[in-house]
Amino acid sequence: MRPLVSWMTKSDPAILEIFEKAGIAIPPAVAEFNLEGVSKSTITRRLPVLVDHGLLEQVDEERGYYQITDQGRAYLEGELEKDDLEPS
Repeated sequence: MRPLVSWMTKSDPAILEIFEKAGIAIPPAVAEFNLEGVSKSTITRRLPVLVDHGLLEQVDEERGYYQITDQGRAYLEGELEKDDLEPS
């Protein structure tokens, strides 16, 4: 089961799923195109938060490309507990 922690929104798991499905680094616009019901502004606002918590990484700052991390995959697989996601 995927925990939602205090800093997460209900859009975060869906955003992570798109990056996992892509399997490659993608920009926010590609994520938005493939996510129904989540705006590009929401995605753009949430990406740095997901990076700060180790679920995504920005691989090209100039062009704004991101990809999922091993921790992000572990989250989607339900392998992380709330304590693994909350800041220490």
